[in-house]
Amino acid sequence: MTTNLKTLATALYVRIDDSLAGTRRLGRPPRLTDAELLTLAVMQAVLGFASETRWLRFARAHLTTEFPYLPKQSGYNKRLRAANGLISRFIRTLARDTDLWHDDVWIVDSTPVECARSRPTVKRSDLAGWAGYGYCPSHSRFFWGLRLHLLCTPGGLPISWALANPKIDEREVLADMLTGDQDLLTTHPGQTVVGDKGYVSKHLDIFMADHGLTLLRPSYRNLKARPGEQLLKPIRQLIESVNDTLKGQLDLERHGARTPAGVLARVGQRILALTAAIWHNRANTTALTRSLIAYDH
Repeated sequence: MTTNLKTLATALYVRIDDSLAGTRRLGRPPRLTDAELLTLAVMQAVLGFASETRWLRFARAHLTTEFPYLPKQSGYNKRLRAANGLISRFIRTLARDTDLWHDDVWIVDSTPVECARSRPTVKRSDLAGWAGYGYCPSHSRFFWGLRLHLLCTPGGLPISWALANPKIDEREVLADMLTGDQDLLTTHPGQTVVGDKGYVSKHLDIFMADHGLTLLRPSYRNLKARPGEQLLKPIRQLIESVNDTLKGQLDLERHGARTPAGVLARVGQRILALTAAIWHNRANTTALTRSLIAYDH
C-alpha cells in the first residue's frame, strides 16, 4: 500500500466522518463506523479485490492499525448491502466538492453489467425480473444482466447513474434519471447533454427542451447531419474511457453480486471509488483527473 492511497483513505474518512457528525442511529453503535465502512469499500475497489474474503484477509494482515475492528465476511457484506443509501449520498457529496460539478456539459452512455452466464444460474438467480437478456454491439454478443446508465462530465466525474433491464429503452432511462432528481435540474439550468445515436428521438428532444436542456447526438446516416456533428466523436470517446476505467481498473464486470441489493452496493462501491479518486486528484491539483495509478497498488 502506497502513501498516496493512505492519504486518499485518510482524507475520505475525515470527509465522511465530518459529514455524518451529529447523526443518530437506532440501537447500539456499530464497532465499524459508517465512515470506516465506506473507506474500506473504496480501498477494496481501488486495490482490485473482487473477493470480500480475500480483501478482509488482506486488511487483517496490513490495516489493523487504521481499522482496529474488522468484521467477518458475512457481516461486512451485510453492512455494505445496507449502505446503498450512504454510498449514493457520498457519491453526490464528493462530486459537489469538486470544480467539475459545475461543468456545463454532460455525457451519457450505457454499458452492460453481466450478472450470469449459464442457463441454470439465470433460472435460480434472485435478479430474475430485474435483470434480463440484452445485446452489446461493441462486443457483438448477448449477455444476461443489467445496463449501467452513467451521466458524467467530460472529466469523468459521475453525476448520476442507474441500473436497468437491458430491454428498457435508454432514452426512457435518461428521462427518468433527470426527472427523478429535481435537485440536479435545479442546480444545472441550461445544461448540454452529449449522447450517441441511441438517444435519437423527437420525444426526447422535446422533453429536454421542456426542462431547459440541450441534447447533442449524431444523426442516422440517411438523415441530414446536424451542425457541429463532426465535433461529437472525440467527446463521445471520453465516456468510453470512463467505462473502461470502471471495467478495467475497478473490475465492474467482476462484481459477483447475486441479489438486487448486492448489485447496487457493488456497482455503487466502484462508482464511489472513481468519484473519490477524482475528488482527491482535483483537490491536489493533479493534471490526471481520473488516474488511479497512484492508488491501485
